[in-house]
Amino acid sequence: MTDRTWSRRDFLRRGAVAGAVALGGPALLSACTAATPPPGAPGSNALEAARSAGSIRIGIAGEQPYGFTTPEGETTGEAPEVARAVLSALGIGEVVATQVPEFSALIPSLNAGNYDMVCAGMNITPERCGQAAFSVPDYSAKTAFLVPTGNPQGIATFEDVAAQGLGIAVLSAAVEQGYAETAGVTDIQAFDSQNALLQAVTDGRVACAALTDISLRWLTGTLNPGAPVEVTESFDPLVDGQPVVSAGGFVFRTADTPLREAFDAELLALQQSGRWVEIASPFGFSEANLPAEGLTTEQLCSA
Repeated sequence: MTDRTWSRRDFLRRGAVAGAVALGGPALLSACTAATPPPGAPGSNALEAARSAGSIRIGIAGEQPYGFTTPEGETTGEAPEVARAVLSALGIGEVVATQVPEFSALIPSLNAGNYDMVCAGMNITPERCGQAAFSVPDYSAKTAFLVPTGNPQGIATFEDVAAQGLGIAVLSAAVEQGYAETAGVTDIQAFDSQNALLQAVTDGRVACAALTDISLRWLTGTLNPGAPVEVTESFDPLVDGQPVVSAGGFVFRTADTPLREAFDAELLALQQSGRWVEIASPFGFSEANLPAEGLTTEQLCSA
């Protein structure tokens, strides 16, 4: 194989990145009633319409800690909070947040005009880039395992799981299943939620569960403190000896170039100023989750 850096995009056909726990049902939140004009209409400009209205519509998927609705009805998470800061710098002070029932509905609903951007921690992949336009990378994330306290099997990589013939839990339609298969793991069990992964590990049905370190640390530290589990050191999975690189971003309709470009400029400024870390840190993100220097959306969108 030629020398190259692999991305999670190489496994998209084996599953899309799934999120964590959804709180509450579909939510529609706003402090004002103004809405942007119908998208795609002749002469429409989502950026100018949002500035004129003072508000913009965003889509989330109820995934913690990326973008979710609290029991009190508040839309929050890393992506909505970062977006609020960026949009405020653009003169857009309010958001109307729509929570979709399934992650897979985010881009179709965006293109149908139900909102003007996706703020859900969506992984940048070639397939998705063919359906919508992504911002510059917002964050990067590594992989980790959820294991019983003490990590009795000494699991650190997918190869460790395969070599010992152990069972592993993954989220349905998530890229971790592809990593496990490539490493030779044969006992792979798919579940629909983070809590189901936790239960599978604590019940002993599997030796570990695989997901992003951000999600697993939120699951154990915030949602289930005291559970008899721990999260292993994070890592980049290897494929043919090359690391798998993952990054997520915000999503726009392909026609809304002015909005995306203006958003990109302010997002980069937010990252460079250090404010991004301040905003994202309450949700388990750190400076280590800033995209690597030189990593571009174009690279992630390329096969």
